Amino acid sequence: MPSRVVTLKGRPHWGAEAEGQRVATTSRDVAVHAGVSRSTVSEILNGRGDKFAAATREKVERAARELQYQPSAAARSLVRGTSDLVIALIPDTTFGVNLQDILERATEELAEHGLTLLLRFSTPSAEMFDRLVSTANPRGVLSFAPFSAKEQEIMRSRGVQFIASSPDGHSGSNNDIGRLQVRHLHERGHRRIAFARLRDAREDLFGDERESGVRDECDALGLPAPAVLQLGVDRDEAVSVVDSLAGTPTAIACYNDDIATAIVSAATIRGRRIPQEIAAIGMDNTPLSQVIAPRLTTIDYPASEAAHLTVAGFLAAVTGEPIEESELHLALRIVEGETT
Repeated sequence: MPSRVVTLKGRPHWGAEAEGQRVATTSRDVAVHAGVSRSTVSEILNGRGDKFAAATREKVERAARELQYQPSAAARSLVRGTSDLVIALIPDTTFGVNLQDILERATEELAEHGLTLLLRFSTPSAEMFDRLVSTANPRGVLSFAPFSAKEQEIMRSRGVQFIASSPDGHSGSNNDIGRLQVRHLHERGHRRIAFARLRDAREDLFGDERESGVRDECDALGLPAPAVLQLGVDRDEAVSVVDSLAGTPTAIACYNDDIATAIVSAATIRGRRIPQEIAAIGMDNTPLSQVIAPRLTTIDYPASEAAHLTVAGFLAAVTGEPIEESELHLALRIVEGETT
């Protein structure tokens, strides 16, 4: 394979011309290009440039940009004692398809701060969690479920920042979701409300708060206490739930679009009129919810904003800068279909 010598400010680099490979730039290259010492480059590019004149900092940063310098992650880890990794723990639970959008946006925003998002399923024991943290040596850990007391102790002992965040961006939103579902059903003339919870082998992280929101709004509107239904995403279970409501018109606030779709399908199988006899509203605005017949009424939320709040919360924990109260609110939106 033909090779060539590439000279950068007097320093030779061997490159593979046939492969078109780009030669990695080092901090020494940046130092030569900027006319400063290598230690000066290291201090400035590792966030300790306050001791240098503004002109020096600008010269080093400009040289790094011109040479497209990418600092070594391993070197930064040695300097700081931590890596550039942020671990996101995914619990064994149900999420809407919006989770992928949230994680993609979070990955991009963390990258803008020089951090890399690493996705891991939640560990089943504190010992495995300790091994994960000690091996990865992350800057921080994000979780979509509450940390146990032992996990918090492990991270504090290792100086690792952590934050638990609901995937809809703010845990209080789950109560808001239940309340919004009931308000919508009430506005459509429904007076007998039920809440359909997920029955699944996986964790139900959000059901309690959403059920609480349904109860709170029913009470606020002077409606009877809601019946609580439990089912999996299963045809037979959904048919059994619909059969239990025979002869009683009921509007159902559903845990998510999957549960709502199962109930609507079961009602159709049993010949129940939708929404006159069985009404349903879901949550997540999944693509499937908008292609079934009748089209599902659901709740949408801005996934990109949820990701932004998650990252902002983490960065606030790292920097100590509080999040503005106005940033903590996510705009939930009714997507009106044909099931309410």
